[in-house]
Amino acid sequence: MSVRFKGIYAPLTTPFKDEEIHTEKLKDNIQKYNEFDLSGYVISGSTAESVYLTDDEAEKLVRSAKEVAASDKHIIVGTAKESTKITLQFSKRMEDLGIDATLIRTPSYFKALMTTDALKKHFLTIADNVKVPLIIYHIPRYTGVALSPELLYELSKHENIAGIKDSSGNMVFLDRVIPHLDPNFDYLLGAGSMLFPGIMMGACGGVLALSDVATSLCIDLYRLSLSQQWKEAKKLQHDLVPLNQALTAEHGIPAIKYALDQIGFFGGPCRLPLQPLDDPAKQKIQSILHSLKLI
Repeated sequence: MSVRFKGIYAPLTTPFKDEEIHTEKLKDNIQKYNEFDLSGYVISGSTAESVYLTDDEAEKLVRSAKEVAASDKHIIVGTAKESTKITLQFSKRMEDLGIDATLIRTPSYFKALMTTDALKKHFLTIADNVKVPLIIYHIPRYTGVALSPELLYELSKHENIAGIKDSSGNMVFLDRVIPHLDPNFDYLLGAGSMLFPGIMMGACGGVLALSDVATSLCIDLYRLSLSQQWKEAKKLQHDLVPLNQALTAEHGIPAIKYALDQIGFFGGPCRLPLQPLDDPAKQKIQSILHSLKLI
């Protein structure tokens, strides 16, 4: 595997206007993000409300992103479906657009039947049949399906499985698997509250909803952690915890979009059935943004 995935990746939101995707606002946001030292962007991931998008809409987002994304930014696309066949078909469709990697979560509808053997067959079949690198998306909070450490050890050895985005928030899992993974396998964190300890323990970056809003601060935290400036990194991590908690655990995508509107990006509405923030939540987000000097 020649392509490596390190650093901070922003999982982009999907701008909507009257329930339709607003590609010009997406382009505007990306052009602003291009000014930061991000490693790249994730299109059609959880933060993009991907489960509410049609395949044609996802393709439209990717095409629009590629028009304006800086040449040094990776484009990673969420391509997961419930069946292996349809995931493979959609991954190939996105591959044809010139993306840099696919991001594929575990199937989950028949979660009781998602055994180690079933998950192994799923990921290996896709990895064997797509040309671009595959990044495993581990998010048991949403899927109810957790990868075993032993399966991840095995999958990490496949030449076309480039890494994992681990959004489990489970430090024990990270500590257990890191020493046994293939050296060419990249471990990206999906929890903003874990970036500092995760880098200390061997992770190589993150795909963080937090970085959509606190972009420069997440990049600073990554650099401080990587350079072993522990005191400064620890303080910045503590400072970012309230915002990360509000954007992810407490209020989710509506909060991310509201915060984007406050800092000069386009957030806009979510797609139904997601609802906008209530006034107390808005006031809380504004207060945290002020405390971090983001507004």
